[in-house]
Amino acid sequence: MTPSRAYAAPAWLPGGHLQTLYTSLFVRVPHVRYRRERLELPDGDFLDFDWADGRPGQPAVVLFHGLEGDSASFYARDLMRALNRRGWTGVVAHFRGCSGEDNRLPRAYFAGDSADIETMLRHVAARLPGIPHHAVGVSLGGNALLKWLGEAGEHATALVDRAAAISAPLDLAAAGNTLDRGFNRRVYTARFLVTLRAKALRIAARFPGLLDAVAIRKAATFRAFDTLVTARLHGFRDADDYWAQASSKPLLGTIAVPTLIVNAKNDPFLPAEALPRPEEVSPAVALEQPATGGHVAFPSGPFPGNADWLPARLMQHFDATPR
Repeated sequence: MTPSRAYAAPAWLPGGHLQTLYTSLFVRVPHVRYRRERLELPDGDFLDFDWADGRPGQPAVVLFHGLEGDSASFYARDLMRALNRRGWTGVVAHFRGCSGEDNRLPRAYFAGDSADIETMLRHVAARLPGIPHHAVGVSLGGNALLKWLGEAGEHATALVDRAAAISAPLDLAAAGNTLDRGFNRRVYTARFLVTLRAKALRIAARFPGLLDAVAIRKAATFRAFDTLVTARLHGFRDADDYWAQASSKPLLGTIAVPTLIVNAKNDPFLPAEALPRPEEVSPAVALEQPATGGHVAFPSGPFPGNADWLPARLMQHFDATPR
């Protein structure tokens, strides 16, 4: 794989919305053959891992997917393909309820789930000892990974050699308010809420009295959903409390693991003014904020384009690890 260049969107695909939607809907990425593993948890729940096995002794990369994503998401398949070309092992660590089967407990997943991030990283490290381990978080998974990195500080270096976060909503309030307005609300938020509401209603049916099913059916914004469901299930007062406590941006200054954070300034999910400045992050953090790229998109090449820039940039970042 050739070294990546500074990102710039192709001239034939202008604007953050077009870059986001076109890449997720129309760029073709080959399917990946995964090996499913289930980790039973002490609390009675489970976590599912989809492995794309590489050669013994080669590095491993854990991917934490975005909101309502999974191992079939185009960015997951694109990265797994790049890893396997190298003989590296890739593994998609599914958040609770995202692997095709509802989780068992009256909880879900959320953007600040540091405890599950550490559980998943420890599991992968135990499965593959003695090799470099890297972690990538995409969108919501990127925020959760960064939050854990900031909270863990130097202790994180025992589990992760290098990390990266792609299009992470570092300021959840800014992202939530942006997604709840105008075109974003009608397109992105409406799409996410179809599956989020369905999952929440199944929890409500299994645990009577816990959630307000009538209100959930009417929820049309992330603010409403996060107040009715995310906050209720995970011990926050409301959406504002959840967004404030789960945002990773205030913790970027305490990250010790070499970490790449990539956010396009035209990302429809997060306004450019909410992006961190160099003085707000630790010396271990490298900020890349290209003018274009959309949300988890970064398309490249002549029409019909490809999504090759991002995995190439990630591999370049991981290659800087001493072996």
